[in-house]
This record gives sequence, C-alpha cells and structure tokens, in this order.
Amino acid sequence: MISVHDRRVADAVGDLDGFRRVFYDCLTARADALFDLTDAVLCADGPVRSLVELSLVGEHRRGHGALYDALACGQLDVDRLRTALAGVPLPRAADGRLVLAVDITCWLRPDAHTSPQRILCHTYGRGKDQTIRVPGWPYSMVVALESGRSSWTAPLDAVRLAPGADAATVTAGQVRDIAERLVAAGQWQTGDSNILVVADAGYDAPRLAFLLRDLPVQVLARMRSDRVLRRAAPPRQPGTNGRPPRHGGEFAFGDPATWGEPDAATSTDTRLYGTAWARAWNRLHPRLTHRSAWIDAAKVLPVIEGTVIRLEVDHLPSSATPKTVWLWWSGVDPTTADVNRLWQTFLRRFDIEHTFRLFKQTLGWTAPKIRTPQAADRWTWLILAAHTQLRLARPLAADLRRPWERPAPPERLSPARVRRGFRHLRANSACPAGAPKPNRPGPGRPPGRPNRHPTRRYDIHIVTSSATGKTTSSKKKSTNPRPRRTG
Repeated sequence: MISVHDRRVADAVGDLDGFRRVFYDCLTARADALFDLTDAVLCADGPVRSLVELSLVGEHRRGHGALYDALACGQLDVDRLRTALAGVPLPRAADGRLVLAVDITCWLRPDAHTSPQRILCHTYGRGKDQTIRVPGWPYSMVVALESGRSSWTAPLDAVRLAPGADAATVTAGQVRDIAERLVAAGQWQTGDSNILVVADAGYDAPRLAFLLRDLPVQVLARMRSDRVLRRAAPPRQPGTNGRPPRHGGEFAFGDPATWGEPDAATSTDTRLYGTAWARAWNRLHPRLTHRSAWIDAAKVLPVIEGTVIRLEVDHLPSSATPKTVWLWWSGVDPTTADVNRLWQTFLRRFDIEHTFRLFKQTLGWTAPKIRTPQAADRWTWLILAAHTQLRLARPLAADLRRPWERPAPPERLSPARVRRGFRHLRANSACPAGAPKPNRPGPGRPPGRPNRHPTRRYDIHIVTSSATGKTTSSKKKSTNPRPRRTG
C-alpha cells in the first residue's frame, strides 16, 4: 500500500516534470539557451552575482556568447507561461481561500544612460522618514500567499510599469487576468470563498475594489493614518426639500471623537506583538472628487463602501512602542471572525518582501546590466519560472544545511536551502533542452576599427500631473499635516 508521503513525493515529481516541459514549450526562440540559463540560476553555488559567471556553471552547457544572445534575441510566450503558473498547485489560506499579495519592486538602474523607459523609483534613505528617487524599472508583481509564518510565495505575474502608467490600473488588470486564469484552471469554482487581494498603503484600495467589482475578489489594504472617510448617508426625513445628501458624518482616523462604537471587536494574544486589539466600523467610504484618478469618471461618482479595521498591538519585535495600523476591506457587515481573520491575513502580506529579497540577493534578478527593457522582462520571467521550480521541488529537497545552521523539517525549508539541493533533483527531472552544437566564435570587430555608431542615450521619465501637465515635485513632509478628506 502506498503511503501518504510516497504519494506526495510522486505528485511533486510529476508536477515538477510537467512544469519544466511546459516552460520549455513557452520558449519560442533560443529555447535551449534560455532553458539552460534558468537551470544555471537554480544550480549555481551561492548567490548569482553576474550573468557571465552563470556560463561557468556545469548545467549551462553553452558559452557566454549564447547566454547574452539568448537574453537579447530570445522569445518567450508570456501568455502561455502565465497560464502555466496559474495551473500549478497554489498555496491557500487556513480557510481554503486564495490570497493574493500585490506590490511594486524596483530594478534600480541609476547609471544605465543608454537604457530607455527608466522611471524615478521610490527608495528609502538611511535616515528616518527619508526617501530618495533613483532611476530604474519598477515591476508590479502578484503572488499567492501561504498560511502561517513562511518565506514561500507563489509568483503569478510580473508587469513592468511603463512611463506614465497608473499603478492601480495596471494592478487591476493583472488581478483581473489572474482571476480569469485561475477560474479557467479550476483553482476557483462557484461557491468558493472570494479571492482576497492584499495591498499596502501605496495603493488606492477603494479604486482597486471599484475596478474589480465584477469579479469574485475582495480587497484588503492599509490606509494612511491621516485619512477621513464618510459614513452612510442618513435616511431622508419626510418633508425635507433639496437634493438628498450622498455622504454622512466624518470618520477621521486621527480623531477618536468621530469613531463611535465599533460594529465588531476582537482581542488576541500573540507571541511577537503581545496583545492585538482589532476594532471594525461598517460601511465607511471615501468622498471622491473629480480629480486625479477620477477626472474622467462619470458625472455621478460612485460611493464605495467598505469596512475600516483599526489594529493596535502592544509592541513591535524591534521596539517597545505600540503600533497602530488602519485597514480597509471592501466587504461589509463584518463578524468578529472576519475581523480576526483579516488582520492576520494582512500580516502575511509581508511574505512578499522575502520573495523580493530572494529574487535580488540570491537568484540575481537585478544583478545583470541589461540594456533594453525587453531583455529585462525576459530575464524577469526566467526568474519567476526558476522560483516556481523551487517551490514544486520543495517536498523533494534534502536539508543540505551548513554546520552552523539548525536542522529543519522538509516542510520548513527556505527557498535558498531548497536551491542548494536542486542540482541533485535536476538529474532525475525532465530536461527537454537539446545538447549544444559545436561552433566557433565569430571574428568580432576587426582590429583598429572602433565603433563609430555610439548608442543612443535616453532621458529619465519624469512623472507629470495628468490634470495640470506640470511636473510633480517632492515636498518636505509637514510636521502637522492636514487630514485627507477626499480620495
């Protein structure tokens, strides 16, 4: 009789082999070189520092010229790869629902003057509350989250933000496309819980919920602590003249006098944060105006109702000061169980930061000095495919730990520790790439003939306001900011 462990291992071998074959079929030009390059990323000893060093890995059976040629001239069927990523087994929350985290991470290229479509990306400075702008390529990524404390996620999509693109519109298009692919793949069926999209304060949560209102999707996002929302409009009294009001009283995050009694409340003892108090107020919405994102909206702006959750903990792991977080959920009429589930789900959003760090520090996503954004997109999708293979190989990997590391069970291995043993797993996995053909390198440029065609240099794109056409400048943060009453 086959045990549960043996069945799980057999399923993992089948999933890994199937994805490797589908991934090879997605490579429509320079397929063998791109596939070997992905294997070199997975089998390299230590972090990836540069592209040329990957040509020295044994799994990369070609020269460094083929490596650069594959990234510059190769082709990748992105739509088919997106479908393949949506069809592999995905992690789910404790209640069985799919939880997607969205965020933007930047590939900084400050000295790449010959690279087009660079944007000033937001980065953090060394001092407190200091931010600097560095030229680079920002990418909007969507991943599926696991339940519990983990550094594993399932990347599903990555889109580079073009100059002038709106982050909320791009993210809404990504989530819409992913939701349709998940339904087509059978990951979500009628009667299942709605897919939960978790975002940080950089996103306009009500607008994101409005753009996804026709999908089985709910939005949970953090809001700034200076926001002011409105309650539902009071019922119209008989005999009252004039236009009926569309908004009720104010709910100012910074003014406890406007809160009133919460509609749901919960208290939980945690190991890291001490006691966590969560209070929720039902049917609150922002007062929209015909500005910024809503400048081209209809004459009557929508009323987007949701639930506001105030989360307060005793202390953070790195400090003894209390911390307060404001969350907005696109659902209404929350129960105590909903409030407790939502704030714990939001804390799982930070697992995407572990994925970004793995991409950049271990898999070498931002290490290559790639010139064109098309080659950068191609390399980004190779990194996503490599991470997916690591996740599928997770039940098969052995714990090749260092002498100073603690032993870990197979289900608790980090992605970096699974990558250490992937070379042994690759030997027993499908490898559809063909062997390289013997060839001689080209003659190159003749001696004494310098390059007389200098590469074109590109300016950095500066964000301008769509309403006024003026360049937006960063202003000094006010010590006494006014509450945001519109949004």
